[in-house]
Amino acid sequence: MQAAILAWSDHLAQNRRRSAHTVRAYVATAHRLAGFLAGHWGEAITAERLAQTTAADLRAYLAFRRAEGLGNASAARELSAVRGFLAFAGGEGATPRLKGPRVKKGIPRPISPDEAVSLAEDVAENAAEPWIGARDWAVLLLLYGAGLRIGEAAGLTGAILPLGATLSVTGKRAKTRIVPLLPQVRDAIDAYAALCPWPIARGEALFRGAKGGPLDPALIRRAVQAARMRLGLSDRTTPHALRHSFATHLLGRGADLRALQELLGHASLSSTQIYTAVDAAHLLDVYRNAHPRAG
Repeated sequence: MQAAILAWSDHLAQNRRRSAHTVRAYVATAHRLAGFLAGHWGEAITAERLAQTTAADLRAYLAFRRAEGLGNASAARELSAVRGFLAFAGGEGATPRLKGPRVKKGIPRPISPDEAVSLAEDVAENAAEPWIGARDWAVLLLLYGAGLRIGEAAGLTGAILPLGATLSVTGKRAKTRIVPLLPQVRDAIDAYAALCPWPIARGEALFRGAKGGPLDPALIRRAVQAARMRLGLSDRTTPHALRHSFATHLLGRGADLRALQELLGHASLSSTQIYTAVDAAHLLDVYRNAHPRAG
């Protein structure tokens, strides 16, 4: 089993181009499944035996995991990882049919443009040093002004300098997309680059930590959390909410759904279509708050 799991890890990282976080999570699931089945069957697990896994075995495994406190969404992700591992280790026919738990799709909650700007300003103003404030301002504007994920912004290198009208971004599964840069976003990045005390080489991280290493996205998340508490904003105000807001505000101003899909780097249109529900929810909120006959 160890060899099969190691091969699964390599397959995910090299062939499927999954992130390091996803590889760790899926490999941990494979280890958990193998350990559970060894106890459940009372025998050592081999690739041949694994191919005999039944739907009843998987139901028992999920029940075991649910007893450990796993919720519906996590159980659905766990089942997806299990199916992938079984198919890889034993072939497609080794994956028994089993319906996963129902997961209610949540609607991303955008924040208003004023809140987005106030948040970024507060984070920048409360930074330990001026160059760090300029860095945080530039990162948050990339999220709200260009729709980048926090990991995508942190992954930018000095190769993007000097800036043009667009930016090439490498997102999930190594997919590259081109996003337009607003003048305000370009100015923010240029201001940071001018203040940064570390030389920014083409092959090195654009955004740096206090000691010169690549910026850890967790630092931005913590800074945003502190700012939203100071400003009294809701706990849904996260760095990723800025990306949601970018998408929702563009859609509300008439952006084409296909164009928005390209800007966000979504693999499928269904991922982008959730923002139509966001916009409808926003309109309903406006109606309820403003219409004299609402409620």
